[in-house]
Amino acid sequence: MIPGNASDEALREPALFGARLTPHRSLSRAGFVLVMVVLGTISFAAGMVFLLIGAWPVFGFFGLDVLLVYWAFRANYRAAAAYEEVVVTPSELRVRKVSHRGQVSEWALNPLWARLEYESDEEFGLQRLYLVSRGRKLPIASFLPPQEKESFAAALAAAIGEAKRGPTRTVFE
Repeated sequence: MIPGNASDEALREPALFGARLTPHRSLSRAGFVLVMVVLGTISFAAGMVFLLIGAWPVFGFFGLDVLLVYWAFRANYRAAAAYEEVVVTPSELRVRKVSHRGQVSEWALNPLWARLEYESDEEFGLQRLYLVSRGRKLPIASFLPPQEKESFAAALAAAIGEAKRGPTRTVFE
C-alpha cells in the first residue's frame, strides 16, 4: 500500500493489551513544600542557636543541609518523568521507553516469537522481568515494585498468549 492512501487510524489493529508504567512517587507537591518548610524552619532555628553561642560556621552547614535535601527531591521528581508503554496487538508487541530527559527508545516485536522471562527471589518476589525474542532480552517494568510487577507480568503473558492463538471466528447461524 502506498503511504498516504489510508489514514493510520484505519490501519491500526485493536489492542489486546496496553499499559503505561510510571515510577511511583508518594510525596505530592504540597507535601514537598511542607517538608521543605518544616526542615528549613528547624534548620534555621538550630542554626540560630549555634550562631548565638558563637559557632557561626555551623549556621551555614544547616543551610547547606536544606539545600542538599531540596536538590535530592528535585532530582527525584525529574526522574519521575520517565515511563514505559507496552502495547500488544495480534501482530505486534510494541515497547516504548521514555527517559526522564525525554529520550525515546522503541522496540517492535512479533508476539509469536516473544516470551516473558523473569528473575525472582523467594523472600522478595519478582525482581526482574524481560521480554525475550530471537535471543535478545529487553528489560521491562524495572521501576515497579515486586507485587505490581507480578500483576503486570500475568496480564502481559495473557495478552501475548491471546496474540499467539490468533483471531477467533464467530459463526452465526
